[in-house]
Amino acid sequence: MSSPLYSYDTEDKVKLAHDIADSMYRFDQIAEDRIPTLQDVSEADVKKFWEQGYLVVEQALSEDEVSTSIEAIMDILSGKSQGSKVQLVKKRSELKTFEEVELAARKVHDYIDHEPRLWNIAHQEGILGVMEKLFAEKPKVVQDQAILKPPTGGAEKPWHQDMAYGNLAYDRPVIGIWIALDPAELDNGCMHVIPYSHREGGAPHYAVRDWQLCDASVHVERDVAVPLKPGGVLIFSGMLHHGTPPNFSTKRRRALQLHYAPVSAEKISPQEYKRIYTNEMTGAEC
Repeated sequence: MSSPLYSYDTEDKVKLAHDIADSMYRFDQIAEDRIPTLQDVSEADVKKFWEQGYLVVEQALSEDEVSTSIEAIMDILSGKSQGSKVQLVKKRSELKTFEEVELAARKVHDYIDHEPRLWNIAHQEGILGVMEKLFAEKPKVVQDQAILKPPTGGAEKPWHQDMAYGNLAYDRPVIGIWIALDPAELDNGCMHVIPYSHREGGAPHYAVRDWQLCDASVHVERDVAVPLKPGGVLIFSGMLHHGTPPNFSTKRRRALQLHYAPVSAEKISPQEYKRIYTNEMTGAEC
């Protein structure tokens, strides 16, 4: 594979990215408690989820489901599958080959209404069953994304809470499921979480490197990394503090991320969203 377009193209950017990875993430605490399959999630696991804010399931998708999901994403990027949205870090007109498009793609989203293969993943019986156990109520899909970290240039996603993004600001808990399609490892941007941080409620976010928690408020000393094999998943509270460091490796890191809410959940008002998740009403600085 040739050198990716989406890369840290100056020494200063490379140094900054390494400084952020070194200061904002730790790599010596690994999530070890893992549930074999979605069907093995027990009532005790449900209780643990609400206590610590996340569960790790070793194998939620089959090999066929993983390969089919990758094929669907590649078809979206190539234009073979139409209707889904793609976020690029360069203008489409500047990208001359499929490889350039793939390496410039950061996110694919709003795909389940257009791509039946990914609709099937979002509505997989095992996933929906676990969500119903966690909510004690039928779930509904409220967001669908594929998050892509290309080799030697996949950027950090700073620490944040998913419910701090307006489209996920509901009056009931939102739960995310992050599904590894490639090996998600310590060197290519696996998920990192702060256990129990969801108990602290909604926190102001700031436009710094992204829409994020203030770096100074992140308890990096409590960071737990969650490496996953393809088909493995992290199930996490929408209030949990989580993030992913840059991908400095030569490996892809592709993942599906879906969010679910109870069917009874309703969006909160813009005023309530501002009160909880921004500093607009307090004037607090990061």
